[in-house]
Amino acid sequence: MGTHTQLIYHIVYSTKHREPTIIQEDKKRMFSFIHQLLTNKNCHLYRVNGVEDHLHILTHVHPTIAISSLVKDIKLACDDFIKREGIFPKFKGWQDGYGAFSESIKSKERLINYVKNQEEHHKNVSFLDEYRALLIEQEIEFEEKFLL
Repeated sequence: MGTHTQLIYHIVYSTKHREPTIIQEDKKRMFSFIHQLLTNKNCHLYRVNGVEDHLHILTHVHPTIAISSLVKDIKLACDDFIKREGIFPKFKGWQDGYGAFSESIKSKERLINYVKNQEEHHKNVSFLDEYRALLIEQEIEFEEKFLL
């Protein structure tokens, strides 16, 4: 019998101090880089998007990869890519933490659309409010002081 998994994660993390340093015209280059990185790790990217101060990644994670290692690798590799390519001149790095939420295959299409429509979504909702809502939806206990 083969190994069969459906390990879908919605990963969210922000720029250091949530500074708006991700520039619209160059972010697609970084998204392509993330796509290639995940492909090389035998993960399947469903969607990546973000706005000036944070990213959302919806991906299937290969069962041999720990989510903490994957997020660390993405952040380090993107940091290197940003510096090497000279994009996002005001970028100072990523925040230390992240959110990684396991998701049902039944939620996949809804989440793809959610990630796809980040620009529109953030016309009305701040990252902090969005992140707080994600934590509440996932029934994750948190202390408000650690979100600020």
